[in-house]
Amino acid sequence: MTLTLLHTAEVHRAAFDALAARIAPEAKLTHHVRADWLERAQDGVDDTLRAEIAKAIAAAPGPVLCTCTTLGPQAVEAGAIRIDAPMMQAAAKIAAKAQGSIVMAYCLPSTLAPSAALLDAALEAEGHKAKVHALSLAQFWPLFEAGEDEAFAAVIATAIRENLSAVPGAACVVLAQASMARAAPMLSGLPIPVLASPEMALRAALSQA
Repeated sequence: MTLTLLHTAEVHRAAFDALAARIAPEAKLTHHVRADWLERAQDGVDDTLRAEIAKAIAAAPGPVLCTCTTLGPQAVEAGAIRIDAPMMQAAAKIAAKAQGSIVMAYCLPSTLAPSAALLDAALEAEGHKAKVHALSLAQFWPLFEAGEDEAFAAVIATAIRENLSAVPGAACVVLAQASMARAAPMLSGLPIPVLASPEMALRAALSQA
């Protein structure tokens, strides 16, 4: 069982290896890390970058999982699985069942548009016109860039707790980026689910391997 993962941060390599060791030790993960792709995408994805992404996906053995939400739409165009798709589908089902809204927290501005579009599509598929409350936590992104993973997760969790009371009727919280996943266990005491993408996406990708 072989799966290729496209990352834009080196930290995801170890995180997904550990996750695979826990849920699918027989899986073989091949990692490609291109931090420059995310940097170049901050002003939009041009044709050159789109072609590079498509070439990498075409050359990869087996299914490809793109762990970068910013580049998710381009990865899907080229035949890859985007990391946030299973999570957004799950969030839409939860919101539809509860007839509630969704809080979508994100830390990188370039993530907002593709994440919101994917969530809106998932809600439409469920026939539920839920309000999506986008919560920008961009002020914390420098912590992730500096490798301060625990501090990054802690401030995200604190900010979500502080802001959630302003969103009555929320059915769940979505952590839009894989880098935010460590905050999920810190929010386990909330009365609504907090969804993170890595494990859900890896299970979905491995099911296709």
